[in-house]
Amino acid sequence: MNNMTAPHVALVAITKHGLARALALLAQLPEAHLVVTEKFAPAIPPALPNPVKILSGALSGHMADLFSNYDQLVLFISLGAVVRLMAPHLKSKDEDPGVVVIDDAARYVIPVLSGHVGGANAFALHLAELLGAEVVLTTASDVGKTIPVDILGRELGWQVEAPKINITRVSAHVVNGEPIAFVQEAGSRQWWTRPTPLPSNIHLFDEFEKVDLSSFKAVLWVTRREISASVWEQLKERLVAYRPPLE
Repeated sequence: MNNMTAPHVALVAITKHGLARALALLAQLPEAHLVVTEKFAPAIPPALPNPVKILSGALSGHMADLFSNYDQLVLFISLGAVVRLMAPHLKSKDEDPGVVVIDDAARYVIPVLSGHVGGANAFALHLAELLGAEVVLTTASDVGKTIPVDILGRELGWQVEAPKINITRVSAHVVNGEPIAFVQEAGSRQWWTRPTPLPSNIHLFDEFEKVDLSSFKAVLWVTRREISASVWEQLKERLVAYRPPLE
């Protein structure tokens, strides 16, 4: 799942007001599917162009299917209920779909699951813009307006290369404002897309050899070079590399 270039989107509504909000949103999301319980099936306009899935029985019995068949799940259901519904089906951020919760009044849009890798944060921002709603982001890199280590450069075709523990450790150093060496030897320079300045703890270099490794908690390295095992060992859990496509 998690194919954000052509997402499979499901808008899930199990209340009267939730269905009304979902129908209004569907007009702006021609690719999205509508998922409702049998109780509200008669309220669906017959000329609705979007695909419709009618659920028999409780929503909980259909969550596994929804998790398997959609990249983005948008649920017009309370946050607490959504947490309980999805808990038995969680695997990993590399496999789980993005999950976004919208309240019945469409005042708040909350990405709940797979905010970065699954694209829920980006999709929630898009939905909030369509609805004129407020998006509620809780991921540290978004709140702190700093580098999202796990998806940096994804829109530019960069591929992250590092053990998962490195991504976790380096992300913590980044959001905690510790000194980070950002080494860019290849790829587009248009990787910083936030309207705010680059955080002061991120220090830019154009060559790895220019970095005094003892002065930095972590290194983000954009390169096409082969990185030796000795360098990975030297930096242990402090290095994340990015591989840009050939230009």
